[in-house]
Amino acid sequence: MKRYKSYRLTLGWQILIGLVLGIVFGIIFYKNQVAITTMQNIGTMFISLIQMIVLPIVVSCLTVGIASIGDIKKLGRVGLKTLIYFELMTTVAIALGMIVANVLHPGTMIDIHSLHGSDISQYMATAKSAKHTGLWDTLLGIIPTNIFSSLASGNMMPVIFFSVFFGLGIAAIGEKGKILIDFLQAVQEVMFKVTNWVMHAAPVGVCALIGVALAEMGISALIPLGYFVIITYLTMIIFVLVVMGIVARLFKFRISDLLRVIKNEIVLAFSTASSEAVLPKMIEKMDKFGTNQGIVSFVIPTGYTFNLDGSAIYQSLAALFLAQAYGIHLSIGQQVTLLVVLMITSKGMAGVPGASFVVLLATISTIGVPMSGLTFIAGIDRIVDMGRTAVNVVGNSLATVVIGKSENEFDEQKSENYISQFKRPNPKAEHLN
Repeated sequence: MKRYKSYRLTLGWQILIGLVLGIVFGIIFYKNQVAITTMQNIGTMFISLIQMIVLPIVVSCLTVGIASIGDIKKLGRVGLKTLIYFELMTTVAIALGMIVANVLHPGTMIDIHSLHGSDISQYMATAKSAKHTGLWDTLLGIIPTNIFSSLASGNMMPVIFFSVFFGLGIAAIGEKGKILIDFLQAVQEVMFKVTNWVMHAAPVGVCALIGVALAEMGISALIPLGYFVIITYLTMIIFVLVVMGIVARLFKFRISDLLRVIKNEIVLAFSTASSEAVLPKMIEKMDKFGTNQGIVSFVIPTGYTFNLDGSAIYQSLAALFLAQAYGIHLSIGQQVTLLVVLMITSKGMAGVPGASFVVLLATISTIGVPMSGLTFIAGIDRIVDMGRTAVNVVGNSLATVVIGKSENEFDEQKSENYISQFKRPNPKAEHLN
């Protein structure tokens, strides 16, 4: 009797199908409030499941990783390298966005007064509260007065700060700390197992989140600003393939290998527009990719706050797009000032909800663009947010490899073995990874 092979869709394909169905449902249920509420609730439940497992994974992985490093001087060196790398890549991303805007002039292609504005009151309220946060407030906010309060509020930087010192403390007490290491490693393994279970719900969550975005906004809202959206996405693709590709080559690996390994996470981040949705799997995969766990556990969560390359590209492009749309000519000096302002405001707003839009609110007034201009691009923010989130995820995965290699904490053989699983046709291995 002839046997037929059974085929199982990988998670990446399941998410893509969910994405397509979400688009279909969004078009069918346009402005249908009952359907919108249902999809919104399903999407929120999926994101909540992810948020449930993020902090336990960060705390367990980071504490164990830092304890394995043990040396505070080495940790300080890694931290300094990481922050310098983040700043350099963010600056290049901002500059690339400005160059593309100056070459293609997307703002001159539309009549700004013919566009319909969207409600940005939620961003205005956030921007008002964030304005009072200066450098000292930001630094003070990193130090937790109550770690349990920080865990409860999901405030990532204080949790990272505490975990680093907790890990160093465990390393300092030597053999006595082994029981804590064993416990946290068990927590880590349990949370990775829970992550694999939660990922089975990803296609449904993606379908709901995409569906609600299109059902609320409608395809028609994209048409007038389609050129700007296309340019933004093309710029992000250039940044990933060219800029990140060059960085990868400098550190003797191929960006294509990295993209192949994390393709499921890129699709998930793109679909949900949430970096948190992939954080657990990114920590797991970059460890398997060959980077020392301590570096992975430090760089990725920190990067989610300070290394937002996709957001930086969007902010510079959007600022110049609005200036061009209003007929405001910016000199070279003014554009350099804009670059510096974006570098500062993007770090000052780290961790603020809707940070990219809030950064724009805090920035465009410096170049004479009316605040009301942002109401015209608010409608497409969700669509662009999907792309910039995916780029942010790629940027942080690249950062772990770069920092790992610079510290000689990268296992080349382990990396080659792991990459090979994604090169040969092995659906089972890809599904499990």
